[in-house]
Amino acid sequence: MIPKEILKKIRRIEISTKKLVNDLFSGEYHSTFKGQGMEFEEVRQYEPGDDIRLIDWNVTARTGYPHIKKFKEERELSVVMLVDASSSGKFGTRERFKSETAAELCALLAFSAIKNNDKVGLIIFTDKIEKFIPPQKGRGHVLRLIREILYFEPQGVATDIGGALEYFSRVIKRKSVVFLVSDFLSENYIKPLQIANNKHDVIAIKISDPRETIFDNIGLIELEDAETGEVFMIDTGSKEFRREFSARSEEDNLALKKAFQLINLDFINIRTDQSYIVPLINFFKMRERRL
Repeated sequence: MIPKEILKKIRRIEISTKKLVNDLFSGEYHSTFKGQGMEFEEVRQYEPGDDIRLIDWNVTARTGYPHIKKFKEERELSVVMLVDASSSGKFGTRERFKSETAAELCALLAFSAIKNNDKVGLIIFTDKIEKFIPPQKGRGHVLRLIREILYFEPQGVATDIGGALEYFSRVIKRKSVVFLVSDFLSENYIKPLQIANNKHDVIAIKISDPRETIFDNIGLIELEDAETGEVFMIDTGSKEFRREFSARSEEDNLALKKAFQLINLDFINIRTDQSYIVPLINFFKMRERRL
């Protein structure tokens, strides 16, 4: 039985994300992610301005009037969400945990997909594959995906992005749009990411919290690593510590961005203390310009 607070959260996410889809994202999504190709629809009489390369010479010869072939986009896509459910996602120092931000993002993208008649699937992973839901259509299916992202209790605590990508490549044979949603606190995943991106259209979405980049001066504090259980003390009053921590975080972010650029992978950076609307719209517009 799903707790009432989870049901309320799912409903809130549905209402807010569907409004965004209707107002902003449906058209952007459609323009950004094209179908798998073009399929023949009909033959019609030539009109001034039509592309002469589309003339159907057989029909033209038979009727005595020039006719062209008309095509339509073969629209249906498969969209797959690869969502990191490791323990580091249960962290947040502002309005939302990283996992809650991930759920809202996935809901927005999933509702955009089904509004455009695409299928949506889900793979939840930690250091193992926790859940696989094959791509399907429909509002009820999307609500199930949101419920799983919010409510699912994983067995693993650590993160194995490479293993998740290898599993994805085995179970999803058709070319798909893939949103890899994680904080990317993992190792040895660039090669399987490159392999997946060579066949599919993979977009990496990094979810981060400001406390992972900058520490305020709040004195001596005790921290526990959510994935390893290691407990350690840090002195946030130390200017040297705060400076080194910020510099190391910046280096890690730049290294990640560079690694993605080297394999020609699209990347969206989302923070829990900021709206994800602007980064997503900027991404859609960038992709549309590139087409």
